Amino acid sequence: MGATVCAAVAADPALQLVAAVDTTGDVTAQGLTISRKLQVLADTQAEVVVDFSIAAAARVTLPWLALHGVHAVVGTTGFTNEDLAAFKQGFARSNCVIAPNFAIGAVLMMRFAEIAAPFFETAEIIEIHHDGKVDSPSGTAVSTAQRMAAASADWAKDPTTHEAVAGARGAKGPADIRIHAVRMRGAVANQEVVLGTQGQTLTIRHDTIDRISFMPGVVLACKKIAAHPGLTLGLDALLGI
Repeated sequence: MGATVCAAVAADPALQLVAAVDTTGDVTAQGLTISRKLQVLADTQAEVVVDFSIAAAARVTLPWLALHGVHAVVGTTGFTNEDLAAFKQGFARSNCVIAPNFAIGAVLMMRFAEIAAPFFETAEIIEIHHDGKVDSPSGTAVSTAQRMAAASADWAKDPTTHEAVAGARGAKGPADIRIHAVRMRGAVANQEVVLGTQGQTLTIRHDTIDRISFMPGVVLACKKIAAHPGLTLGLDALLGI
């Protein structure tokens, strides 16, 4: 993902790639030597940093960026409510957007599910990701369930009284909306939301077939983050939806 982000930033005439950081170091991206140290971001006077790492690493990087007044565009997931509260307090001199998904189609999928939620009594979410994704369920799935739960409190109870195999019904998300996580070799990122009411179902699905699908959202966030003070959750506000 890091190489794809570097290429997208370098290709945009309104942006300039000035530095890259990774724990591996000693390799290059778009002609830049990747550093192991965050200090290179200050040395090169980076204005915006894109973080697609893991939560443990981002818990170090984001406070550093806030302290140094650097804007952050974050695609990392797995943060706790305590993490978000700390980021909200920390980003006073600069801004931060944390989005579970930067694919604009995925953002619209979540919005459509939120709009549909009040008109259905049952709903389940199935998310499919590559077998290198270490966390489950995905941040996108959790965010989708949270938004649907906030949009409607009138959900039918699950009639299941016995699971022949434990976990067969998936995990209970917000409002007990079931979330099913699939980790599949050959997949990138897919999610479908299935809603049901009397005599009908509605399926809202988004498929990512290449990581490049995230790049328009990342580039847009890099350009707009300066105009959104503090901590912003989700790409919606930057898209105006």
